[in-house]
Amino acid sequence: MNAGSNYSFKEFVLWTRTNIYALIVISTIPVVLYEIVGWKWLGVPWVPVALVGTGAAFIVGFKNTQTYNRMWEARIIWGGIVNTSRTWGIMVKDFVRSANRQEALQFHRTLIYRHIAWLTALRFQLRESRRWENVKVKPYNIEYRKYYKVPEWENKLPEEIAPYIDPEEWERISHTKNPAAQIIALQSAHLRELQEAGHIDMLCYIELTNTLKDLYNEQGRSERIKNYPYPRQFASINLFFIRLLVVLLPLGIMNEFAQLGPHCVWLSIPFSVIVGWVFTSLEQVGESTENPFEGGPNDIPITAMSRNIEFDLREMLGETELPPAVVATHDILL
Repeated sequence: MNAGSNYSFKEFVLWTRTNIYALIVISTIPVVLYEIVGWKWLGVPWVPVALVGTGAAFIVGFKNTQTYNRMWEARIIWGGIVNTSRTWGIMVKDFVRSANRQEALQFHRTLIYRHIAWLTALRFQLRESRRWENVKVKPYNIEYRKYYKVPEWENKLPEEIAPYIDPEEWERISHTKNPAAQIIALQSAHLRELQEAGHIDMLCYIELTNTLKDLYNEQGRSERIKNYPYPRQFASINLFFIRLLVVLLPLGIMNEFAQLGPHCVWLSIPFSVIVGWVFTSLEQVGESTENPFEGGPNDIPITAMSRNIEFDLREMLGETELPPAVVATHDILL
């Protein structure tokens, strides 16, 4: 997530420069053939090009709206995780009791730390690569990965989660398909044991299990966005329309500029590049937004949000020695 006021024009041009280079080549070749080689037949009427541009504008606008909705829904989900996590912390502290103060503190610490383990496992699962994601294949993202590192890419889940969960519990669930879901199952089993031992009243037990249900719901909503891509048919037709428009633009513009006077046809190169850059940039913005958990610069900063939740929960336990906050690097918060 960009944590600054906005991307600068220089940053945006650098981010899209590969498209600009391609547009210059695509716009120059037909003009050279038209003006120097004499292939006047390359110039086509502007009306069909404008119709293709209209269709491309509709489809790119639709895609960007839908990918923004995916990103915003992901942000709402993680806002819910933040709030439910804080609720979990205060309920554990107030609902789980024991005549022995140290025993009660140990219960609180185990349940809260196990919740932090759940956050850790969940964010690692959400950062796993999918075939349709862009962060490892697109040139602009490959370049980005040279300067920004998402901790989850280093596959250090066992090291990250070790301080928050019992080693025997982790050994039991580490090889399961969905460790985060299994951690919530451990929480439920632990709550049941505490309720049967008289450390939690029945009504309080019901409220705590309902909170676990809410966490399961938020995890499932996150997994739905992660595991179901923006429909490939819409992504494909958007890409095809933009590429078709980029190729047709100089062909349609050449005749218009040629009417202005001798050699004015060369002006079609910069104008084709400008118009094409608008459409390809919109496509790239939508493409970079469609997978909000992959670890790109425009994604939901789940690493920073998880760390902030950890701060809140551990401070509820009275702890003061906390890990460093996740800060933005060059205005990018991960």
